[in-house]
Order: sequence, then C-alpha cells, then structure tokens
Amino acid sequence: MNKAFVREGDGDEDDDPGPSLRLPPGTRNYITPAGHARLRDELEHLVKRERPHVVEVVAWAASNGDRSENGDYIYGKRRLREIDRRIRFLTKRLEVAEVVDPLRQGSNDQVFFGARVTVADAAGQENTYTIVGVDEADAARGRISWISPLARALIKAREGDTVRFQSPVGIREIDIVEVLYEAID
Repeated sequence: MNKAFVREGDGDEDDDPGPSLRLPPGTRNYITPAGHARLRDELEHLVKRERPHVVEVVAWAASNGDRSENGDYIYGKRRLREIDRRIRFLTKRLEVAEVVDPLRQGSNDQVFFGARVTVADAAGQENTYTIVGVDEADAARGRISWISPLARALIKAREGDTVRFQSPVGIREIDIVEVLYEAID
C-alpha cells in the first residue's frame, strides 16, 4: 500500500506536552529562577552532549551496512527523535518563560507566585505548598503549579483567610496559616 495512505507514526508528530504541562491559552509561562536554570541546563546538556553522542553512534551503526536489523541504528534513530522533540519543547518553553523571583515579594502576607503557603483543613491537618511554574510542579515535594485549582484558590488570599476550592473529592475549605517568600531550589 502506498505510504501516503498509511499513517506510520515515528513519534515525531506529537510535540504536545500533555495535559499536565499545557498552559492555558493567552497565559504566560511563569517560572522561578531555579526552574528556569534547570530547563536551560537540560537543553544545553541535550544539545552539547547527548545529541552529538547519539549522532556519533548512529553514524557508526549506519557504516556497518544493513540497517534493517541493526539495533544500534534503529534505537539511535528513535532516541534522536526523542531528543529532538525534547529540544523543541524546551526551546519553546524557554522562549515564552517569564522568570519571577519569589524573594522580590519580601514579607508580603498575600499569596502570589512563588509563595510557600501553610494551610489547615477543618480537622486541623496542616500542609505546606509552594506555588511554582507548570514545569516545576512536584506534588511529592509540595510544589503545585500556579494553574492548579488549589493554587488558583490561594492566589491573592492573605494569611488568616479561608478559601474554597474544587478538589477531586468535592468542594473543600482551608485556612491560610502562613505565607512565606523564600528562594526555591
């Protein structure tokens, strides 16, 4: 069958970062200085070290002859597509990134991007969250994306306020116990 009528995906057509990393249309890509540095370092590593190494392996494998059963060649080409896709993603993200330093907020008691917020639920259970960029979110470390429902409910609230937000288990109410702005690693 003619290849024009068959969609043979090589994985290259999908540059979509997935729903958890998508930014709402018309919004900026806020990111902390540490998060920006991590993305920039990853991009530099891919461009200057990993991609040239894989290109070298693919060139060596291609010189061995039959490419149809050459694992180094096949895997290397696939890895190159993955690296190139990640390079495109990181480049786009860094182009639209707006670095926001939480330390510039000083001793503000109002919640904005970069705040470390301690909240308490109705049972008195306290949790601490840091509001960070989409690319920096890590629930295990208490880092929530500024576009998450919880962060959106917290933003612009102050210490002592009670906020309501939609969680996976329904509407919840939490009290803001403390708001701090500190360097994020």
